[in-house]
Amino acid sequence: MSLWTPDGERPVPRPSEPVPTADQAARPSLPSELEAELAALGPEERAQAEAMLAEMVESQHRIAQTPAADVVANHLMGFYELGAIHLQQDPPHFAEASVAIDALRLVLDGMGDRLGEHAVVLAQALQQLQMAFVELTKGAPPEG
Repeated sequence: MSLWTPDGERPVPRPSEPVPTADQAARPSLPSELEAELAALGPEERAQAEAMLAEMVESQHRIAQTPAADVVANHLMGFYELGAIHLQQDPPHFAEASVAIDALRLVLDGMGDRLGEHAVVLAQALQQLQMAFVELTKGAPPEG
């Protein structure tokens, strides 16, 4: 199994494979073409690249240990923040805010109760954002 990154495919252990320890994460097994690229680097650059790879592996491990509902809720709060940022502009960016609001609403509607304890907080955040949108659009000139 692999994970796509901007630098290319990276191997990811299968669930049946043991998760690397911190020592193993410091030096993950690498595809031969990446190993060749690393060999071409100087000692400092190689150490830096290997440290970045180890950090990526550790980050993936932490994400895998976090309940998916927590990660999704975090991303949905990002939608909320995006909508709020667009509404705070002078003048407000209503079209952009509506994209974030609609995305938040659609995901919440689609997820139902699968977000557990996060669902109530996210629904309240959505409601606040929708009310702010409505208040700001009252008396605002149409976007052009």
